[in-house]
Amino acid sequence: MKNLILIRHAKSSWETPSKDIDRPISQRGINDANTIFSQVNGYLPKTFLVWSSTAKRARETAMIFSQNLSIPYESVIIKEDLYTFDSKNLEAAIKKCENRFDSLILFGHNEAITDFVNKFGDLYIDNVPTAGFVSISFEQDDWNDIHKGKTIKTLFPRQLKV
Repeated sequence: MKNLILIRHAKSSWETPSKDIDRPISQRGINDANTIFSQVNGYLPKTFLVWSSTAKRARETAMIFSQNLSIPYESVIIKEDLYTFDSKNLEAAIKKCENRFDSLILFGHNEAITDFVNKFGDLYIDNVPTAGFVSISFEQDDWNDIHKGKTIKTLFPRQLKV
């Protein structure tokens, strides 16, 4: 069985002009990420691998995740092929995960994440929002063989705002 958690980077800042890959997260993004990650502990597998896109906003979101869960940020693997907005590229990256890891947490981007969860999960999601958390479980034992799985949990910032 394989477990995949997809987390869209937190809301990015557009205050200063910069290349897409260099945009940081905004204050709202920091707040949303902290809110989400304060609630996810019970939905995480006991052991997991963490990957992040090379984009600054994804790396900063992964850092907030690691701080909230007391995971060394150095254990987050930054992967160039996760800086993608295409679900086929995202799928190819995920299917390359080593089978010795049963659980993968991935920080990435839309449209890739929303399209992926709708293809591989069993719950239609119109849009995975920034800082959105989606957990999918697969019956397969080989990452390369994953296909339709079960959407176990979704957690979005708007669900936690009062």
